[in-house]
Amino acid sequence: MAETTAAVRRSDEELRITEIFHSLQGESRPVGCPTAFVRLTGCPLRCVWCDTEYAFHGGTRMRIAEIVEQVAGFGTRYVCVTGGEPLAQPNCRALLTALCARGYDVSLETSGALEISNIDPRVVVVMDIKAPGSGEVERNLWQNLELIKADDQIKFVIADRRDYEWSRDVVAERGLTSRCAVLFSPVWRETLGRDLAEWILADRLDVRFQIQLHKVLWGEAPGH
Repeated sequence: MAETTAAVRRSDEELRITEIFHSLQGESRPVGCPTAFVRLTGCPLRCVWCDTEYAFHGGTRMRIAEIVEQVAGFGTRYVCVTGGEPLAQPNCRALLTALCARGYDVSLETSGALEISNIDPRVVVVMDIKAPGSGEVERNLWQNLELIKADDQIKFVIADRRDYEWSRDVVAERGLTSRCAVLFSPVWRETLGRDLAEWILADRLDVRFQIQLHKVLWGEAPGH
């Protein structure tokens, strides 16, 4: 009875939402899969290459029950909670648990600058490590690495050769590929995709190269 009451209480908790939409997953392990995206509002970081600045402010207050109901309308297996920085809102964890309880495969995209503790273990965490070219390298919360699970993913967004070498060295020094999948992604506005692919091959890195599929298909339009 107490557990049911707690679940009802959580469903009444609110978050600020920038958008909820249905698209193909453009990054990470389920790339190409139809996915419901829940984009939370607000972010404490200001990465120079950020492509979701429109999510920094505003948003609409929604109860968790309303969010879950809207997601259900898409009829999809995958749900991605993103931002902004989702963990900047305290009720994000309750939302993640509510989505898992409905049987979805849930992923969380986070900057790596906020603690990833106490996240429902059913959630796949896709955590950035900020390279120097982001302008936010000092915000990396390195203790988060101790909380990464084997089915989580660590992502580096790379703007140039310096970023690549820094990321390559971090992967080696911290043994990241033994923890989980590691993703290297070129900054979209830079024409370095082929270079990055060739650097990875030349160095025999055990990482996954990825581009943002949704931008190949739809450009930088919001809602994709």
